[in-house]
Amino acid sequence: KKDLQTSRRTMTDESPPPSTTDPEPNPNPNPLIHPRRVSFEHGLLPIQKLVFTDPIQTLAPVKQKLTESASNNRVGSAAIADVLQISGDHARLVLETLGSVLHSESDPLVRAKPEEVDSVEADLRDLVLFLYIQSYKKLLPRTHKDSAAVADVWPSTSAFDGYLSALSPIQAKFLTFCCPSLIVQCGEIMILQCELKVSGLVKLKSYAKLEAWVLVRSNSRRFMPSQADDEAHQLSYLQKHLANIVSLLGEPVEGEGEESLVLSMEAFEHLGFLVQFGDKGSDVSPLSQATPFFANSDPDMPAVPVPASQVHDWLLQNIASALESITERISGKENGPSDQDDTMSDASAAPNKVAPSGRGPCLIEGVSKTSLVKQASDLRGRSVKVVNCHDSVIYLLAPLRYATVHGCSDTTIVLGAVGKALRVEHCERVHVIAASKRVCIANCRECVFFLGVNQRPLIVGDNHKLQVAPYNTYYSHLEEHMSEVGVEPSINKWDKPLALGAVDPHDSLSHPAGVADAQAESAACVDPDQFINFLIPNWFSGEEIGSTKDNPFPLPDAYMAAQQRNLKNLEETRQSLRETPLEENRKKELSSALHVYFKDWLYASGNIRQLYCLQGD
Repeated sequence: KKDLQTSRRTMTDESPPPSTTDPEPNPNPNPLIHPRRVSFEHGLLPIQKLVFTDPIQTLAPVKQKLTESASNNRVGSAAIADVLQISGDHARLVLETLGSVLHSESDPLVRAKPEEVDSVEADLRDLVLFLYIQSYKKLLPRTHKDSAAVADVWPSTSAFDGYLSALSPIQAKFLTFCCPSLIVQCGEIMILQCELKVSGLVKLKSYAKLEAWVLVRSNSRRFMPSQADDEAHQLSYLQKHLANIVSLLGEPVEGEGEESLVLSMEAFEHLGFLVQFGDKGSDVSPLSQATPFFANSDPDMPAVPVPASQVHDWLLQNIASALESITERISGKENGPSDQDDTMSDASAAPNKVAPSGRGPCLIEGVSKTSLVKQASDLRGRSVKVVNCHDSVIYLLAPLRYATVHGCSDTTIVLGAVGKALRVEHCERVHVIAASKRVCIANCRECVFFLGVNQRPLIVGDNHKLQVAPYNTYYSHLEEHMSEVGVEPSINKWDKPLALGAVDPHDSLSHPAGVADAQAESAACVDPDQFINFLIPNWFSGEEIGSTKDNPFPLPDAYMAAQQRNLKNLEETRQSLRETPLEENRKKELSSALHVYFKDWLYASGNIRQLYCLQGD
């Protein structure tokens, strides 16, 4: 119980507080514009034909061809496959991914059941914006002050790249944030000399020491990009490409040609796929209501279209203001605690603190050698990020919209029901148990996924020794939570993973030359004889009990048969022990031996962590 209480301090809300100043009249009470993070975090696909080096030159003719194939301004997978020259599976993946990150909950694609996706189709304007941001590539935050010097000693294709690719995902990801100051040649090996501030200036001059240091420090939140860093990158990208994006949504004025574009209020609303006003993650009002040119439109009369240049200038001004605010917030903490540090201290002062439902994603960070339990009252309707957790068991038994698991190792993570998308990245030896509509796995190794998933699991990046298995647990409110977020228990595609190319163009890691042509490693199915059910303790027995009494996802025949065989063998062993005549001292010896073997199995399998949780029950 002490562990559970202590671990509550690790859940924080990283969202910046809403602005309290508004020097000029503005129809929106919170004037700062924000990028829609989910579009960039869950809406990117490493399909090479979707990543355009010159999006405006490529997408303009693509839009024209899609328009010719559209019916009522909507296009399906067949037209997408034909125009973009991709396979039918990839075209359906485009629709499924777009549906998982759309800003409008009323769009038919969002509400479509898995079998209805092709017939419902996608709005052409949302699809064009989705295709445009596939060119987004997240850059490393806070680059070296002397970037030219770093480029000189660490070229993009160097012998060091081979060492980076040999590191584990956590080590390599972490190493990219360490900013090496010098690489020198020493005999047959490469030596990395880092100057890092760890209780003073420490110089590490061997791979052995470096690797040990990386493993010890890989769970340090100081070296993870903050949400402010990510938001700044996304806003900078939008700022650079805004003219192109607005022009793709614009329509020419009749008789004035392509040079004079206007945006209707309906077209403007589709920019809500990329930006929003107000608290990130909240149910914000329509984007047009935050503008000076659409806010007072008569709802019974169509709004007059606005020149695209006016829309562009207004959005550009808002993005510049937001970037200035973020820069001031980051620079103000350069010599003090990071934004993560501030929220962590806040959480320590109030360990049961749960942010209001309108704020950004909950951050669960740095849980180590303990257990964390959160239920629906803590997390209802929210997005969650689990970051840098190690040697722990984490239970998030709630209906969620989005979930991200990043940089964790030797941890079991149980997610209740994820209605939009789950992403697991840069993890090692992690067990993830989740009921979700969509799952994406990126750059992981030796992880096992017990899934109840409505869409094919997507595997991208550089993965090694992944395993998938059917969903293997339940808790009393599981079916209620699945129904709330729209996860179908009758559809489970856990055994149909879709592996894309080995190099994710949106990943910031360096890769050896030529690896982009390698085929991604898929996942193997867990042997039915090794499949076991996972028990979730009932910590909340005093509360209202839900209706779920068993695993809502039917087990495949092979797994059901294996379970029945195991139960039969267990009963036969029990019967044999009961019927074997033994003296009292021999019974004690047998009991002691069984306890020793059981304890060894608990440690070898990692189930000892679950036993720690049961102690708090």
